[in-house]
Amino acid sequence: MLFPDASAVEFAPGAVLFRAAVEPMAEDLLREIDGVISVSPLRTVMTPMGKSMSVEMTNCGRVGWVSDRTGYRYEACDPLTMRPWPTMPALFAEVAATMAARAGYESFAPDACLINRYSAGSKMGLHQDRDERDFSKPIVSVSLGLPIRFNFGGECRTDPTTKIDLQHGDVVVFGGVARLAFHGVGTLRRGVHELT
Repeated sequence: MLFPDASAVEFAPGAVLFRAAVEPMAEDLLREIDGVISVSPLRTVMTPMGKSMSVEMTNCGRVGWVSDRTGYRYEACDPLTMRPWPTMPALFAEVAATMAARAGYESFAPDACLINRYSAGSKMGLHQDRDERDFSKPIVSVSLGLPIRFNFGGECRTDPTTKIDLQHGDVVVFGGVARLAFHGVGTLRRGVHELT
């Protein structure tokens, strides 16, 4: 698939924003997401402290991220269906590898994809992605639908944050010195997007 030349903005060392990078393929990405959801439905998960997250989520790939009272972790089977997670669509892997390479992270081959669906009022507090075994690989995040604020900090929760308004089709890649940066998502405001 051809990817448009999206302007790259490094907003922190090791962290790059590509504006509207996947907008031309958004309908294809959403169709693939629907396919994943048809096998492993979206669900609200609980944190180890017993609090329900406000976003709905599911996974695809070799393993999927899960959370419950026993902790955060990756598992090969969906605890809801008791079956392996759906295969990661080739388009997801291609997007992740291409955008990682454009951000300077060559030879990235993702094996897991977490899908978060935000509805009005949903948000994600500052956190680190530290449940993976290999921190040398970047995180690639794709935004589809309504705009939302992305908060990106440092290695300490109290570090100052950069605030970025993400739009439909934007891609954020962070790795290297930014791999364990605290990050989160502000509250999604009510609205309508023609595709979502």
